[in-house]
Amino acid sequence: MNKQLVFLFSVSLGIALVSCNKNMTALDKNLFKTNPNPLETKAGKVDAAVTGTFPTKYFSKKATVTVTPVLKFNGQEVKGAPEVFQGEKVVGNNKTIPYKTGGTYTMKPSFAYTPEMSQSELFLQFNVAQKKKTYQIPEVKVADGIIATSELVSTNASELAPALIPDKFQRVIQQKQEADIMFLIQQSNLRKSETKSTDIIDLTNKIKSLKDAQNETVSSFDIVGNASPDGGMSLNTNLAEKRTKVTNDYIKKQLKKLQSNISPNTKFTAEDWDGFQKLMEESNIQDKQLILRVLSMYSDPEQREREIKNISVAFKTIAEEILPKLRRSRLMLTVDVTGKSDAEISNLAQNDPSKLSVDELLFAATLTNNNDEKAAIYTKATELFPQDIRGFNNLAAVQFEQGKVSDAEANAAKALAIDSKSENANFNAGLIALSKKDLSKAEEYFGKSGGTTGNVAQAQGTLNTISGDYAKAEKAYGTTASNNAALTQILNSNYTGAREVLSEVAKPNALTSYLGAIVGARTNDRETVYSNLRNAVKQDKTFASKALKDVEFANFFTDTTFLSIVK
Repeated sequence: MNKQLVFLFSVSLGIALVSCNKNMTALDKNLFKTNPNPLETKAGKVDAAVTGTFPTKYFSKKATVTVTPVLKFNGQEVKGAPEVFQGEKVVGNNKTIPYKTGGTYTMKPSFAYTPEMSQSELFLQFNVAQKKKTYQIPEVKVADGIIATSELVSTNASELAPALIPDKFQRVIQQKQEADIMFLIQQSNLRKSETKSTDIIDLTNKIKSLKDAQNETVSSFDIVGNASPDGGMSLNTNLAEKRTKVTNDYIKKQLKKLQSNISPNTKFTAEDWDGFQKLMEESNIQDKQLILRVLSMYSDPEQREREIKNISVAFKTIAEEILPKLRRSRLMLTVDVTGKSDAEISNLAQNDPSKLSVDELLFAATLTNNNDEKAAIYTKATELFPQDIRGFNNLAAVQFEQGKVSDAEANAAKALAIDSKSENANFNAGLIALSKKDLSKAEEYFGKSGGTTGNVAQAQGTLNTISGDYAKAEKAYGTTASNNAALTQILNSNYTGAREVLSEVAKPNALTSYLGAIVGARTNDRETVYSNLRNAVKQDKTFASKALKDVEFANFFTDTTFLSIVK
Protein backbone atom coordinates (compact mmCIF):
# COMPACT_ATOMS: atom_id res chain seq x y z
CA MET A 1 0.00 0.00 0.00
CA ASN A 2 2.81 2.40 0.86
CA LYS A 3 4.50 1.68 -2.44
CA GLN A 4 1.32 2.64 -4.29
CA LEU A 5 1.11 5.97 -2.44
CA VAL A 6 4.72 6.72 -3.21
CA PHE A 7 4.15 5.93 -6.86
CA LEU A 8 1.04 8.14 -7.11
CA PHE A 9 2.87 11.03 -5.39
CA SER A 10 5.78 10.71 -7.79
CA VAL A 11 3.51 10.76 -10.81
CA SER A 12 1.65 13.84 -9.50
CA LEU A 13 4.91 15.65 -8.80
CA GLY A 14 6.19 14.86 -12.28
CA ILE A 15 3.06 16.18 -13.88
CA ALA A 16 3.29 19.35 -11.79
CA LEU A 17 6.95 19.85 -12.71
CA VAL A 18 6.21 19.36 -16.39
CA SER A 19 3.34 21.85 -16.10
CA CYS A 20 5.58 24.46 -14.45
CA ASN A 21 8.38 23.96 -16.93
CA LYS A 22 6.41 23.96 -20.17
CA ASN A 23 6.83 26.90 -22.56
CA MET A 24 4.32 29.74 -22.44
CA THR A 25 2.20 29.76 -25.59
CA ALA A 26 1.15 32.43 -28.07
CA LEU A 27 -0.97 35.28 -26.73
CA ASP A 28 -4.29 36.22 -28.30
CA LYS A 29 -4.25 39.64 -30.00
CA ASN A 30 -7.51 40.46 -28.21
CA LEU A 31 -5.53 40.68 -24.98
CA PHE A 32 -3.99 43.95 -26.21
CA LYS A 33 -5.32 47.45 -26.78
CA THR A 34 -3.35 50.38 -28.22
CA ASN A 35 -4.21 54.05 -27.99
CA PRO A 36 -4.17 55.61 -30.52
CA ASN A 37 -4.61 53.01 -33.22
CA PRO A 38 -3.57 53.82 -35.90
CA LEU A 39 -0.62 55.53 -34.27
CA GLU A 40 -0.12 59.29 -34.70
CA THR A 41 2.81 61.64 -34.89
CA LYS A 42 3.09 64.54 -32.49
CA ALA A 43 6.05 66.86 -32.00
CA GLY A 44 8.12 64.65 -34.29
CA LYS A 45 7.49 61.52 -32.25
CA VAL A 46 5.19 58.51 -32.30
CA ASP A 47 3.88 57.86 -28.80
CA ALA A 48 1.45 55.15 -27.80
CA ALA A 49 -0.05 53.49 -24.76
CA VAL A 50 -0.28 49.70 -25.13
CA THR A 51 -2.29 47.84 -22.50
CA GLY A 52 -1.72 44.06 -22.41
CA THR A 53 -2.91 41.21 -20.26
CA PHE A 54 -1.25 37.97 -19.21
CA PRO A 55 -4.25 35.63 -18.76
CA THR A 56 -4.95 33.47 -15.70
CA LYS A 57 -2.84 30.35 -15.19
CA TYR A 58 -0.49 31.48 -17.95
CA PHE A 59 2.61 33.12 -16.55
CA SER A 60 5.10 30.48 -15.40
CA LYS A 61 6.15 30.99 -11.80
CA LYS A 62 9.86 30.67 -12.61
CA ALA A 63 9.84 32.67 -15.87
CA THR A 64 11.13 36.14 -16.69
CA VAL A 65 9.56 37.78 -19.75
CA THR A 66 11.04 40.77 -21.57
CA VAL A 67 8.42 42.61 -23.65
CA THR A 68 9.85 44.84 -26.38
CA PRO A 69 7.80 47.16 -28.62
CA VAL A 70 9.03 47.02 -32.21
CA LEU A 71 7.96 49.30 -35.07
CA LYS A 72 8.34 47.57 -38.45
CA PHE A 73 8.36 49.31 -41.83
CA ASN A 74 9.92 48.79 -45.27
CA GLY A 75 11.90 45.78 -44.10
CA GLN A 76 13.30 47.79 -41.21
CA GLU A 77 12.49 47.79 -37.56
CA VAL A 78 13.03 50.14 -34.63
CA LYS A 79 12.85 48.86 -31.08
CA GLY A 80 11.42 50.83 -28.21
CA ALA A 81 12.29 50.58 -24.51
CA PRO A 82 11.57 47.06 -23.18
CA GLU A 83 9.84 46.16 -19.92
CA VAL A 84 10.54 43.06 -17.84
CA PHE A 85 8.01 40.92 -15.94
CA GLN A 86 8.67 37.98 -13.64
CA GLY A 87 6.87 34.95 -12.19
CA GLU A 88 6.09 34.52 -8.53
CA LYS A 89 9.14 32.39 -7.74
CA VAL A 90 11.68 34.65 -9.46
CA VAL A 91 13.79 36.83 -7.19
CA GLY A 92 14.07 40.32 -8.67
CA ASN A 93 12.67 43.86 -8.80
CA ASN A 94 10.51 43.52 -11.90
CA LYS A 95 6.72 43.54 -11.89
CA THR A 96 5.44 40.16 -10.71
CA ILE A 97 2.65 38.43 -12.60
CA PRO A 98 0.74 35.85 -10.48
CA TYR A 99 0.19 32.47 -12.09
CA LYS A 100 -3.41 31.99 -10.98
CA THR A 101 -4.79 35.50 -11.58
CA GLY A 102 -2.57 36.78 -14.37
CA GLY A 103 -2.00 40.55 -14.69
CA THR A 104 -2.50 43.65 -16.79
CA TYR A 105 0.21 46.13 -17.67
CA THR A 106 0.62 49.29 -19.74
CA MET A 107 3.65 50.19 -21.84
CA LYS A 108 4.26 53.59 -23.40
CA PRO A 109 6.58 53.11 -26.36
CA SER A 110 7.94 56.20 -28.11
CA PHE A 111 9.72 56.45 -31.45
CA ALA A 112 11.36 59.36 -33.26
CA TYR A 113 9.40 59.67 -36.49
CA THR A 114 10.88 59.44 -39.97
CA PRO A 115 8.82 59.64 -43.20
CA GLU A 116 9.61 55.98 -43.99
CA MET A 117 7.47 54.97 -41.00
CA SER A 118 4.18 56.10 -42.57
CA GLN A 119 3.32 52.52 -43.52
CA SER A 120 4.29 50.60 -40.44
CA GLU A 121 3.09 48.12 -37.84
CA LEU A 122 3.69 48.03 -34.12
CA PHE A 123 4.47 44.64 -32.57
CA LEU A 124 5.25 43.40 -29.11
CA GLN A 125 8.00 40.80 -28.93
CA PHE A 126 8.29 38.42 -25.96
CA ASN A 127 11.58 36.89 -24.87
CA VAL A 128 11.36 34.32 -22.09
CA ALA A 129 14.09 33.17 -19.70
CA GLN A 130 12.93 30.11 -17.77
CA LYS A 131 15.42 28.24 -15.64
CA LYS A 132 18.34 27.57 -17.96
CA LYS A 133 16.52 27.97 -21.26
CA THR A 134 15.36 30.92 -23.34
CA TYR A 135 12.73 31.08 -26.03
CA GLN A 136 10.34 33.49 -27.71
CA ILE A 137 6.60 33.73 -27.49
CA PRO A 138 5.17 34.59 -30.94
CA GLU A 139 5.06 38.37 -31.41
CA VAL A 140 1.71 40.16 -31.48
CA LYS A 141 0.74 43.07 -33.76
CA VAL A 142 -0.89 45.75 -31.64
CA ALA A 143 -1.22 48.72 -34.05
CA ASP A 144 -1.37 49.18 -37.79
CA GLY A 145 -0.13 52.37 -39.53
CA ILE A 146 0.85 55.88 -38.49
CA ILE A 147 -1.16 59.03 -39.18
CA ALA A 148 1.53 61.59 -39.90
CA THR A 149 -0.71 64.58 -40.62
CA SER A 150 1.08 66.76 -38.04
CA GLU A 151 4.21 66.42 -40.17
CA LEU A 152 2.49 68.46 -42.89
CA VAL A 153 3.28 71.63 -40.96
CA SER A 154 5.38 73.81 -43.24
CA THR A 155 8.37 75.93 -42.30
CA ASN A 156 9.29 77.06 -45.81
CA ALA A 157 9.03 80.61 -47.09
CA SER A 158 5.77 80.04 -48.98
CA GLU A 159 4.11 79.55 -45.59
CA LEU A 160 6.38 81.65 -43.36
CA ALA A 161 7.45 84.71 -45.33
CA PRO A 162 10.67 86.33 -44.05
CA ALA A 163 10.80 90.04 -43.25
CA LEU A 164 12.65 92.55 -45.41
CA ILE A 165 13.91 95.83 -44.01
CA PRO A 166 12.74 98.36 -46.62
CA ASP A 167 14.92 100.86 -48.40
CA LYS A 168 14.36 104.58 -47.92
CA PHE A 169 14.65 105.38 -51.60
CA GLN A 170 12.65 108.39 -52.75
CA ARG A 171 12.35 109.27 -56.38
CA VAL A 172 11.91 112.93 -55.49
CA ILE A 173 13.94 114.35 -52.61
CA GLN A 174 13.29 117.80 -51.27
CA GLN A 175 16.31 119.98 -50.60
CA LYS A 176 15.87 123.09 -48.49
CA GLN A 177 18.07 126.17 -48.51
CA GLU A 178 17.44 129.05 -46.14
CA ALA A 179 18.80 132.53 -45.54
CA ASP A 180 17.94 135.36 -43.14
CA ILE A 181 18.02 139.10 -43.69
CA MET A 182 18.37 140.80 -40.32
CA PHE A 183 16.90 144.18 -39.34
CA LEU A 184 17.65 146.65 -36.56
CA ILE A 185 15.15 147.17 -33.77
CA GLN A 186 11.97 148.91 -34.97
CA GLN A 187 13.41 149.30 -38.48
CA SER A 188 12.48 147.81 -41.84
CA ASN A 189 15.08 149.29 -44.18
CA LEU A 190 17.21 146.74 -46.04
CA ARG A 191 20.87 147.19 -45.20
CA LYS A 192 23.37 146.55 -48.01
CA SER A 193 25.55 144.46 -45.72
CA GLU A 194 22.71 141.99 -45.29
CA THR A 195 22.44 141.38 -49.04
CA LYS A 196 26.10 140.36 -49.11
CA SER A 197 25.90 137.73 -46.40
CA THR A 198 27.16 134.23 -47.17
CA ASP A 199 23.66 132.77 -46.84
CA ILE A 200 22.19 135.21 -49.36
CA ILE A 201 25.04 134.61 -51.81
CA ASP A 202 24.61 130.81 -51.51
CA LEU A 203 20.86 131.14 -52.02
CA THR A 204 21.37 133.30 -55.10
CA ASN A 205 23.88 130.83 -56.55
CA LYS A 206 21.45 127.98 -55.96
CA ILE A 207 18.72 129.81 -57.84
CA LYS A 208 21.16 130.50 -60.66
CA SER A 209 22.12 126.80 -60.90
CA LEU A 210 18.50 125.74 -61.29
CA LYS A 211 18.36 127.26 -64.75
CA ASP A 212 20.46 124.44 -66.23
CA ALA A 213 19.49 121.66 -63.82
CA GLN A 214 17.87 118.70 -65.52
CA ASN A 215 16.48 117.01 -62.43
CA GLU A 216 15.78 119.92 -60.08
CA THR A 217 12.63 122.02 -59.90
CA VAL A 218 11.45 124.60 -57.38
CA SER A 219 8.72 123.32 -55.12
CA SER A 220 8.30 126.57 -53.18
CA PHE A 221 10.06 129.83 -52.35
CA ASP A 222 8.75 131.55 -49.24
CA ILE A 223 9.56 134.95 -47.78
CA VAL A 224 8.36 135.49 -44.23
CA GLY A 225 8.83 138.81 -42.47
CA ASN A 226 9.08 138.63 -38.67
CA ALA A 227 9.10 140.93 -35.70
CA SER A 228 10.31 140.10 -32.22
CA PRO A 229 7.60 139.70 -29.55
CA ASP A 230 8.54 142.86 -27.66
CA GLY A 231 6.58 146.02 -28.35
CA GLY A 232 2.94 146.50 -29.22
CA MET A 233 1.03 144.34 -31.67
CA SER A 234 0.25 147.21 -34.03
CA LEU A 235 3.91 148.26 -34.23
CA ASN A 236 5.10 144.69 -34.75
CA THR A 237 2.52 144.00 -37.44
CA ASN A 238 3.61 147.06 -39.37
CA LEU A 239 7.29 146.16 -39.02
CA ALA A 240 6.82 142.55 -40.10
CA GLU A 241 4.74 143.54 -43.10
CA LYS A 242 7.30 146.16 -44.25
CA ARG A 243 10.22 143.75 -43.76
CA THR A 244 8.42 141.25 -45.97
CA LYS A 245 7.87 143.87 -48.67
CA VAL A 246 11.42 145.21 -48.83
CA THR A 247 12.81 141.68 -48.88
CA ASN A 248 10.43 140.63 -51.63
CA ASP A 249 11.28 143.70 -53.72
CA TYR A 250 14.98 142.94 -53.42
CA ILE A 251 14.55 139.25 -54.31
CA LYS A 252 12.38 140.02 -57.30
CA LYS A 253 15.14 142.26 -58.70
CA GLN A 254 17.67 139.47 -58.21
CA LEU A 255 15.39 136.94 -59.90
CA LYS A 256 14.95 139.27 -62.86
CA LYS A 257 18.74 139.60 -63.22
CA LEU A 258 19.06 135.83 -63.11
CA GLN A 259 16.24 135.46 -65.65
CA SER A 260 14.45 133.16 -63.25
CA ASN A 261 10.71 132.64 -63.40
CA ILE A 262 10.46 131.71 -59.73
CA SER A 263 7.61 133.51 -57.97
CA PRO A 264 8.07 133.95 -54.20
CA ASN A 265 5.22 133.45 -51.73
CA THR A 266 5.08 136.17 -49.08
CA LYS A 267 3.62 136.37 -45.59
CA PHE A 268 4.53 137.87 -42.24
CA THR A 269 4.46 137.01 -38.55
CA ALA A 270 3.81 139.99 -36.30
CA GLU A 271 5.26 138.40 -33.17
CA ASP A 272 7.46 135.37 -33.71
CA TRP A 273 6.73 133.43 -30.51
CA ASP A 274 7.59 130.11 -32.17
CA GLY A 275 11.03 131.42 -33.06
CA PHE A 276 11.37 132.85 -29.55
CA GLN A 277 10.58 129.50 -27.96
CA LYS A 278 13.02 127.61 -30.19
CA LEU A 279 15.85 130.02 -29.41
CA MET A 280 15.07 129.85 -25.69
CA GLU A 281 15.19 126.05 -25.72
CA GLU A 282 18.62 126.20 -27.38
CA SER A 283 19.98 128.83 -24.98
CA ASN A 284 21.64 128.67 -21.58
CA ILE A 285 19.81 131.71 -20.22
CA GLN A 286 19.15 131.83 -16.48
CA ASP A 287 15.51 131.00 -15.62
CA LYS A 288 15.08 129.38 -19.05
CA GLN A 289 12.66 126.77 -17.73
CA LEU A 290 10.59 129.41 -15.96
CA ILE A 291 10.29 131.40 -19.17
CA LEU A 292 9.29 128.31 -21.14
CA ARG A 293 6.63 127.60 -18.51
CA VAL A 294 5.25 131.09 -19.05
CA LEU A 295 4.92 130.35 -22.77
CA SER A 296 3.00 127.15 -22.05
CA MET A 297 0.75 128.79 -19.42
CA TYR A 298 -0.32 131.89 -21.37
CA SER A 299 -1.43 132.19 -24.98
CA ASP A 300 -2.18 135.91 -24.97
CA PRO A 301 0.88 137.74 -26.44
CA GLU A 302 0.61 140.76 -24.14
CA GLN A 303 0.28 138.57 -21.04
CA ARG A 304 3.32 136.57 -22.12
CA GLU A 305 5.37 139.74 -22.64
CA ARG A 306 4.40 141.14 -19.21
CA GLU A 307 5.25 137.92 -17.38
CA ILE A 308 8.64 137.60 -19.10
CA LYS A 309 9.55 141.22 -18.43
CA ASN A 310 8.79 140.62 -14.74
CA ILE A 311 11.77 138.24 -14.75
CA SER A 312 14.03 141.28 -14.86
CA VAL A 313 17.45 139.59 -14.71
CA ALA A 314 16.63 137.16 -17.49
CA PHE A 315 14.86 139.71 -19.67
CA LYS A 316 17.99 141.81 -20.02
CA THR A 317 19.83 138.80 -21.46
CA ILE A 318 16.82 137.99 -23.67
CA ALA A 319 16.84 141.52 -25.05
CA GLU A 320 20.52 141.18 -25.92
CA GLU A 321 20.74 137.57 -27.15
CA ILE A 322 17.30 136.40 -28.30
CA LEU A 323 15.17 139.28 -29.57
CA PRO A 324 17.66 140.64 -32.15
CA LYS A 325 17.68 137.26 -33.91
CA LEU A 326 13.92 137.47 -34.43
CA ARG A 327 14.00 140.83 -36.28
CA ARG A 328 14.36 139.32 -39.70
CA SER A 329 12.95 138.17 -43.00
CA ARG A 330 13.31 134.47 -43.62
CA LEU A 331 13.93 133.16 -47.14
CA MET A 332 13.15 129.46 -47.62
CA LEU A 333 13.77 127.77 -50.95
CA THR A 334 12.53 124.17 -51.41
CA VAL A 335 13.79 122.27 -54.46
CA ASP A 336 12.52 118.90 -55.68
CA VAL A 337 15.42 116.74 -56.83
CA THR A 338 14.30 113.87 -59.06
CA GLY A 339 16.49 110.79 -58.75
CA LYS A 340 17.54 108.14 -61.21
CA SER A 341 14.90 106.24 -63.19
CA ASP A 342 14.16 102.56 -62.52
CA ALA A 343 15.98 101.63 -65.71
CA GLU A 344 19.07 103.61 -64.69
CA ILE A 345 19.09 102.07 -61.22
CA SER A 346 18.67 98.54 -62.54
CA ASN A 347 21.44 99.02 -65.07
CA LEU A 348 23.86 100.40 -62.51
CA ALA A 349 22.99 97.69 -60.00
CA GLN A 350 24.10 95.09 -62.51
CA ASN A 351 27.05 96.89 -64.07
CA ASP A 352 28.38 99.55 -61.71
CA PRO A 353 26.68 99.39 -58.29
CA SER A 354 29.34 101.62 -56.72
CA LYS A 355 27.60 104.57 -58.37
CA LEU A 356 24.45 103.94 -56.37
CA SER A 357 23.65 105.00 -52.84
CA VAL A 358 22.76 102.23 -50.40
CA ASP A 359 19.05 103.06 -50.68
CA GLU A 360 19.21 103.10 -54.48
CA LEU A 361 20.94 99.71 -54.43
CA LEU A 362 18.42 98.23 -52.01
CA PHE A 363 15.63 99.67 -54.13
CA ALA A 364 17.10 97.98 -57.20
CA ALA A 365 16.35 94.61 -55.60
CA THR A 366 12.65 95.48 -55.56
CA LEU A 367 12.68 95.98 -59.33
CA THR A 368 13.12 92.26 -60.07
CA ASN A 369 11.14 89.16 -59.15
CA ASN A 370 14.11 86.88 -59.73
CA ASN A 371 15.53 85.72 -56.40
CA ASP A 372 18.94 85.03 -57.90
CA GLU A 373 19.13 88.64 -59.08
CA LYS A 374 17.85 89.89 -55.72
CA ALA A 375 20.51 87.86 -53.91
CA ALA A 376 23.24 89.25 -56.18
CA ILE A 377 22.12 92.83 -55.48
CA TYR A 378 21.92 92.31 -51.72
CA THR A 379 25.30 90.61 -51.77
CA LYS A 380 26.77 93.67 -53.45
CA ALA A 381 25.07 95.85 -50.82
CA THR A 382 26.81 93.90 -48.06
CA GLU A 383 30.14 94.44 -49.79
CA LEU A 384 29.74 98.15 -50.47
CA PHE A 385 27.92 99.00 -47.24
CA PRO A 386 29.06 96.39 -44.68
CA GLN A 387 27.76 98.38 -41.69
CA ASP A 388 24.21 98.57 -43.02
CA ILE A 389 22.07 95.79 -41.53
CA ARG A 390 19.60 95.86 -44.40
CA GLY A 391 21.89 94.19 -46.92
CA PHE A 392 22.60 91.20 -44.66
CA ASN A 393 19.03 90.89 -43.40
CA ASN A 394 17.47 91.04 -46.84
CA LEU A 395 20.04 88.66 -48.29
CA ALA A 396 19.20 86.19 -45.52
CA ALA A 397 15.50 86.60 -46.33
CA VAL A 398 16.02 85.86 -50.03
CA GLN A 399 18.26 82.87 -49.29
CA PHE A 400 15.59 81.51 -46.94
CA GLU A 401 13.10 81.79 -49.79
CA GLN A 402 15.56 79.93 -52.01
CA GLY A 403 15.84 77.12 -49.48
CA LYS A 404 19.49 77.95 -48.76
CA VAL A 405 19.00 77.73 -45.01
CA SER A 406 22.67 77.52 -44.01
CA ASP A 407 23.56 80.60 -46.08
CA ALA A 408 20.53 82.43 -44.70
CA GLU A 409 21.56 81.54 -41.15
CA ALA A 410 25.06 82.95 -41.68
CA ASN A 411 23.80 86.26 -43.03
CA ALA A 412 21.09 86.58 -40.38
CA ALA A 413 23.85 86.23 -37.78
CA LYS A 414 25.81 89.02 -39.49
CA ALA A 415 22.72 91.22 -39.45
CA LEU A 416 22.24 90.64 -35.73
CA ALA A 417 25.92 91.37 -35.14
CA ILE A 418 25.25 94.86 -36.51
CA ASP A 419 22.02 95.35 -34.54
CA SER A 420 21.04 92.63 -32.09
CA LYS A 421 17.74 94.39 -31.36
CA SER A 422 16.51 94.51 -34.96
CA GLU A 423 12.94 93.16 -34.94
CA ASN A 424 13.08 91.95 -38.53
CA ALA A 425 16.51 90.34 -38.21
CA ASN A 426 15.38 88.51 -35.06
CA PHE A 427 12.21 87.38 -36.82
CA ASN A 428 14.18 85.97 -39.74
CA ALA A 429 16.63 84.25 -37.40
CA GLY A 430 13.62 82.71 -35.67
CA LEU A 431 12.24 81.37 -38.95
CA ILE A 432 15.60 79.82 -39.75
CA ALA A 433 15.83 78.19 -36.31
CA LEU A 434 12.25 76.94 -36.71
CA SER A 435 13.06 75.36 -40.07
CA LYS A 436 15.93 73.52 -38.36
CA LYS A 437 13.56 72.35 -35.57
CA ASP A 438 15.56 74.31 -32.98
CA LEU A 439 12.41 75.34 -31.16
CA SER A 440 13.99 76.90 -28.07
CA LYS A 441 16.18 79.15 -30.22
CA ALA A 442 13.23 80.06 -32.42
CA GLU A 443 11.19 81.00 -29.34
CA GLU A 444 14.05 83.19 -28.14
CA TYR A 445 14.31 85.05 -31.44
CA PHE A 446 10.56 85.52 -31.81
CA GLY A 447 10.50 87.01 -28.33
CA LYS A 448 12.74 89.81 -29.64
CA SER A 449 10.79 90.42 -32.85
CA GLY A 450 7.98 92.61 -31.55
CA GLY A 451 7.27 95.28 -34.16
CA THR A 452 8.54 93.21 -37.09
CA THR A 453 6.82 93.42 -40.45
CA GLY A 454 6.75 89.61 -40.43
CA ASN A 455 3.72 87.56 -39.38
CA VAL A 456 4.57 86.72 -35.77
CA ALA A 457 1.19 85.04 -35.18
CA GLN A 458 1.85 82.65 -38.05
CA ALA A 459 5.39 81.93 -36.87
CA GLN A 460 4.42 81.41 -33.23
CA GLY A 461 1.47 79.22 -34.21
CA THR A 462 3.73 77.09 -36.38
CA LEU A 463 6.23 76.74 -33.54
CA ASN A 464 3.46 75.57 -31.20
CA THR A 465 2.18 73.11 -33.80
CA ILE A 466 5.62 71.59 -34.25
CA SER A 467 6.05 71.31 -30.47
CA GLY A 468 2.70 69.52 -30.23
CA ASP A 469 0.72 72.15 -28.32
CA TYR A 470 -2.20 72.39 -30.73
CA ALA A 471 -4.50 74.35 -28.43
CA LYS A 472 -1.85 77.00 -27.90
CA ALA A 473 -1.11 77.02 -31.63
CA GLU A 474 -4.75 77.64 -32.52
CA LYS A 475 -4.84 80.57 -30.09
CA ALA A 476 -1.60 81.99 -31.53
CA TYR A 477 -2.89 81.87 -35.11
CA GLY A 478 -5.97 83.87 -34.22
CA THR A 479 -7.59 84.93 -37.50
CA THR A 480 -4.56 84.02 -39.63
CA ALA A 481 -5.73 82.11 -42.71
CA SER A 482 -2.97 79.74 -43.81
CA ASN A 483 -2.31 76.08 -44.43
CA ASN A 484 -0.59 75.75 -41.07
CA ALA A 485 -3.51 77.39 -39.26
CA ALA A 486 -5.95 75.01 -40.99
CA LEU A 487 -3.72 72.04 -40.14
CA THR A 488 -3.90 72.97 -36.46
CA GLN A 489 -7.70 73.02 -36.69
CA ILE A 490 -7.57 69.50 -38.15
CA LEU A 491 -5.25 68.29 -35.39
CA ASN A 492 -7.71 69.76 -32.87
CA SER A 493 -10.55 67.89 -34.66
CA ASN A 494 -12.20 71.22 -35.52
CA TYR A 495 -13.15 70.34 -39.07
CA THR A 496 -15.66 73.16 -39.55
CA GLY A 497 -12.98 75.64 -38.55
CA ALA A 498 -10.46 73.95 -40.85
CA ARG A 499 -12.81 74.29 -43.83
CA GLU A 500 -13.33 78.00 -43.11
CA VAL A 501 -9.61 78.69 -42.82
CA LEU A 502 -8.77 76.74 -45.99
CA SER A 503 -11.39 78.71 -47.92
CA GLU A 504 -9.72 81.97 -46.87
CA VAL A 505 -6.08 81.09 -47.71
CA ALA A 506 -4.89 83.96 -49.91
CA LYS A 507 -2.73 81.86 -52.22
CA PRO A 508 -4.02 78.28 -52.09
CA ASN A 509 -1.60 75.61 -53.31
CA ALA A 510 -1.37 71.82 -53.52
CA LEU A 511 -1.04 71.50 -49.75
CA THR A 512 -4.21 73.55 -49.28
CA SER A 513 -6.12 71.04 -51.38
CA TYR A 514 -4.49 68.05 -49.71
CA LEU A 515 -5.54 69.32 -46.28
CA GLY A 516 -9.05 69.77 -47.67
CA ALA A 517 -9.00 66.12 -48.77
CA ILE A 518 -8.00 65.06 -45.24
CA VAL A 519 -10.93 67.02 -43.81
CA GLY A 520 -13.17 65.20 -46.30
CA ALA A 521 -11.76 61.80 -45.28
CA ARG A 522 -12.20 62.50 -41.56
CA THR A 523 -15.80 63.64 -42.06
CA ASN A 524 -16.62 60.83 -44.51
CA ASP A 525 -17.27 63.32 -47.33
CA ARG A 526 -16.12 61.37 -50.35
CA GLU A 527 -16.76 64.09 -52.94
CA THR A 528 -14.63 66.53 -50.93
CA VAL A 529 -11.85 63.94 -50.86
CA TYR A 530 -12.03 63.41 -54.62
CA SER A 531 -12.21 67.09 -55.67
CA ASN A 532 -9.42 68.22 -53.34
CA LEU A 533 -7.12 65.34 -54.22
CA ARG A 534 -7.58 66.09 -57.92
CA ASN A 535 -6.49 69.69 -57.31
CA ALA A 536 -3.57 68.64 -55.12
CA VAL A 537 -2.24 66.10 -57.63
CA LYS A 538 -2.75 68.52 -60.52
CA GLN A 539 -0.54 71.09 -58.80
CA ASP A 540 1.99 68.67 -57.32
CA LYS A 541 2.16 65.06 -58.52
CA THR A 542 4.05 63.93 -55.40
CA PHE A 543 0.78 64.13 -53.49
CA ALA A 544 -0.49 61.16 -55.51
CA SER A 545 2.10 58.75 -54.10
CA LYS A 546 1.72 60.35 -50.68
CA ALA A 547 -2.03 59.78 -50.62
CA LEU A 548 -1.55 56.12 -51.60
CA LYS A 549 0.40 55.56 -48.37
CA ASP A 550 -1.39 58.03 -46.11
CA VAL A 551 -3.37 56.26 -43.39
CA GLU A 552 -5.76 59.24 -43.42
CA PHE A 553 -7.17 57.64 -46.59
CA ALA A 554 -7.13 54.03 -45.37
CA ASN A 555 -10.87 53.70 -46.02
CA PHE A 556 -10.24 54.71 -49.65
CA PHE A 557 -7.38 52.39 -50.51
CA THR A 558 -9.74 50.10 -52.46
CA ASP A 559 -11.96 52.90 -53.77
CA THR A 560 -11.84 52.97 -57.58
CA THR A 561 -12.34 56.74 -57.88
CA PHE A 562 -9.63 57.40 -55.29
CA LEU A 563 -7.25 55.06 -57.09
CA SER A 564 -7.98 56.66 -60.46
CA ILE A 565 -6.90 60.02 -59.01
CA VAL A 566 -3.68 58.93 -57.31
CA LYS A 567 -2.38 56.34 -59.77
